[in-house]
Amino acid sequence: MRDPYEVLGVPRSADAAAIKSAFRRLAKKLHPDANKSDPKTAQRFGELNTAYEILGDEGKRKAFDRGEIDAEGKQRFQGFEGFRSQPGGGFRSEGFESIFPGGSFRRTAGGAGFGGIEDILKGMFGGAAGGRRTGFDTHVDTDDLGAAQGRDVTVPLTISLAEAAKGGTRRVRLPSGKDIDVKIPVGLADGQQIRLKGQGLPGPGAVGDALITVTIAPHPLFTRDGNHLRLELPVTLYEAVLGAKVRVPTLDGAVELAIPAGTSSGRTFRLKGKGLPAKGAAGDLLASVRIVLPDDKDDALSELMKKWRERKPYDPRKDLG
Repeated sequence: MRDPYEVLGVPRSADAAAIKSAFRRLAKKLHPDANKSDPKTAQRFGELNTAYEILGDEGKRKAFDRGEIDAEGKQRFQGFEGFRSQPGGGFRSEGFESIFPGGSFRRTAGGAGFGGIEDILKGMFGGAAGGRRTGFDTHVDTDDLGAAQGRDVTVPLTISLAEAAKGGTRRVRLPSGKDIDVKIPVGLADGQQIRLKGQGLPGPGAVGDALITVTIAPHPLFTRDGNHLRLELPVTLYEAVLGAKVRVPTLDGAVELAIPAGTSSGRTFRLKGKGLPAKGAAGDLLASVRIVLPDDKDDALSELMKKWRERKPYDPRKDLG
């Protein structure tokens, strides 16, 4: 996974607005729906979503900048601060008592020693260390190995909003290094987990499960409102005044919407069943009108508005006090 700043094409000094703008621009360019002939686009789009998931969250961004998480958002191992190397090999154990409290550590005439570390290791490894000798030359009692089980592992997976709505299949790399195809069920919600039986870490008695924790990436056009989707729909001034039929994007493709004459900015139109799947009935798409003026100044429009202001003034803010 590349550096998220590199993926989004922004400097490390970029503010939140610049990061969001870069994501929106690239998401429109790389969205799989717009690049169906390029199979590599889906992978690049997933990489983009992961990068924005980190840099778009202030806490995760700071953790990444400090080196606490990697480019995939996974925690980096920081090591034990209490151990320091000393001349001639070995480690000094300053602060080790704070790591293993409760009398688990004792000093001997020759330096540092351990008392009750078997209990510590049992607590860390579920009572099983395979009967092996530890790095401290301490033997672990393995009387109850038969009851030990494998360990579940959690694997993060970021999917697109379209994948959450329609389902699909994604390839995921497990901590074991194994690649596996994961089936995405239709209507999967943000934060839900997919359990893969027997794909976790092995133990003496069994193998644990892999828990695929799903995050739905932000969409460049739609925002979620439960099972509904919200969309800001830009229209021209003349479309709002005179009425028009405009094309509205949905997760299933564009549809036509009739905008009545005299439509004000902020008016919301409901497109039934164009939201996210749900038990019973799908959610709706809520399209809110936003009137957009031309980019370039238009003298004729300015003159028309001046005449309108003189002949037919009105106050849309009269109820604001």
